[in-house]
Order: sequence, then C-alpha cells, then structure tokens
Amino acid sequence: MQRKVTKAVFPVAGLGTRFLPATKSIPKEIMTLVDRPLIQYAIDEARAAGIREFIFVTSRGKSALEDYFDAAPTLEASLRKAGKDDLLELLKSTNMESGAIAYIRQQRPLGLGHAVWCARRLIANEPFAVILPDDVIAADKPCLQQMIESYEETGANMVAAMEVPHDKTKAYGILDVDRDMGDRVLVKGMVEKPEVDEAPSNLAVIGRYILTPKVLHNLDQNRKDNRTGAGGELQLTDAIAQEIDGQGVYGFRFKGQRFDCGSKAGFLQATVSFALARPELNAEFERYLRELVGVRKAAE
Repeated sequence: MQRKVTKAVFPVAGLGTRFLPATKSIPKEIMTLVDRPLIQYAIDEARAAGIREFIFVTSRGKSALEDYFDAAPTLEASLRKAGKDDLLELLKSTNMESGAIAYIRQQRPLGLGHAVWCARRLIANEPFAVILPDDVIAADKPCLQQMIESYEETGANMVAAMEVPHDKTKAYGILDVDRDMGDRVLVKGMVEKPEVDEAPSNLAVIGRYILTPKVLHNLDQNRKDNRTGAGGELQLTDAIAQEIDGQGVYGFRFKGQRFDCGSKAGFLQATVSFALARPELNAEFERYLRELVGVRKAAE
C-alpha cells in the first residue's frame, strides 16, 4: 500500500546574501511579502496539501525563524485585553502545535542535496516533500496539493516544472523529456544548469519535490563516495536522476504563477502581484501604480 505524503523538508540554511544588509539581522525567510513572511506562504501551502510534520533544515543565526512559529503569550494577552479578536486569530494561525515542527542544523553549506540528507533520520522510510520557500507560487489550488494528487496516481518521484526562456536554462535544472502527457512528463534525464546550446529542453525544475525514500539512500551513498556535482556540492538533482531507471521520475507542470523571491526583482514582482490580489489593498495600490506610470510617461 502506497504511503501518504505527510512530511515536508524546508531547506532554510542559506545566508540570503542577495538581500544584505537586511539579512544581516533577520533570516531571509522572515522577510515579508505584503504582511506575511515568505516561510508562512510555504507552510500554508504544505498544510493545504495534508502535510502534518514540518522539518526545517537551518543554520546558525536562524533563531528568529524558530521564534516565529512559537506561541507569543504576552502579545496574545495584550490583543485579548484590547478586544482585538481578529488579530488574535491571525496570530494564532502562525503557531505550530508541539511536536509538529522540528529543526535540524546544516553545519556546512554543502548544497541542497546535503540539506535534505541532514533530515534523513526524521524522514526514515517514508515519501516526503521538499519545499524551497524562495519559490512562491500563486495558484487557485496550492502547487504541492496539485503534485500530491498526481503523485498518488504514479507513486514515483516528482518535481515541479515550468517552461523558461531558452536563454535562461543555465540557471536551472533542466528536464530531458521521454514522454509528454500534458500536466505530467516522464523524465529520461536531468541536467543541472546546462549551457544554452546543451539544454535538452526548456522545462525547468523549480522548488517543489515529492520524493521516495530511495532518494535519501542515493544521497547517502553519493556523500560516502564523495560523488559531488555542480559547485562541488551534494546535488539533489543527481540523487533524483539516479531513480530514472528505478522508481521513475516525473516532471509536473503545475497551474499557477511562480515568483523567484530569492532575487530582488522577483521579490518586488511578487509584492506587487500579491498586493493587487488583496481586496483591502487593491483599489488604493492600483491607483498609485497607475499614477506612478503616468508620471514616468509624462517625464519621458
């Protein structure tokens, strides 16, 4: 009987250097998109997909991230006393029940594969999801929920995928497609950050994965054999690719819009898009944007 996916790994050990100096004092994952930190979007997506155990792979300096999901008794008491019940409910929605969340330290930055490997003992012999909070996806049905529904039909490894411009393929892991079935593609190869003229397609892997326990075994063996990939790091892509002739690998074309919030431009684009989607902000914010564009056009 195929086991349900109830565990998710969140690799959040990165230093966030592209957002310095802000990330000198706060983890990048706590930076707010409108009024919620990036990590909250990832947690909400995981919850909607049925995830019940949340594994954070962190590093030194991430205590604010851990505190964010803890109860805040003093603040809660203050809101209750002031009769601000709506804010109290909003605050409670960020709390995680005891035992649902775990923190593992990645002591050295040895790649995404290494970060996932660090969580191996908590995952044990179960299928699991990996969510990269930098990739924020706006969708009517959360991306991970779409993927889990598709995974239940195949039981094979699955990576979220989207078409990217051909001249951008060297920034992604790229899929070599064996069979295209619309939402799902059967994968016959995966290439990490290929040069434009060497990319087998323009179908890129982005930060959502559903993986079988065998991938953890591959990561462990690759680490022992010092089998590193691009940048001398333990690559998750390599461990997944080893299952192409085993349990199989599928790419999943999700329905939704992905924002790369690991870059400043992507973060700003997401901020504008999510703000315009909020009923209480839409009219005022759209009016401001129209006025701003009008002023710039007049200046030209």
